[in-house]
Amino acid sequence: MITIYCYPKCSTCKKTLKWLDEHKIDYVEKDINRETPDQEMLIDIIKRSNMPIRRFFNTSGMIYRERGLKDVVDSLSIEEAADILSQEGMLIKRPLIVQEDTIILGYNEKELIKL
Repeated sequence: MITIYCYPKCSTCKKTLKWLDEHKIDYVEKDINRETPDQEMLIDIIKRSNMPIRRFFNTSGMIYRERGLKDVVDSLSIEEAADILSQEGMLIKRPLIVQEDTIILGYNEKELIKL
């Protein structure tokens, strides 16, 4: 099962959903603000992804800038990052696509083809 965490007004999310629909790939869509992954789930996702913690943050978002996370994100442990991300869905890079061993952040057609 593919779960995709999106923000309904996000153009990148819309583009990703359109791509998945065009390729007839089934998924469960979750609003990243209403159904933000909890800390435990985010720890698991981050660990399984083998990606740097920074990749999980929406670094161009207003909340990221307001909280001054640029200066601390690289020093965060996975647990600390997951705690911060679980408190505010808009801090998470989107869309966040989760499928068993596959984690995709943002729109990336080369990665989507693997689904």
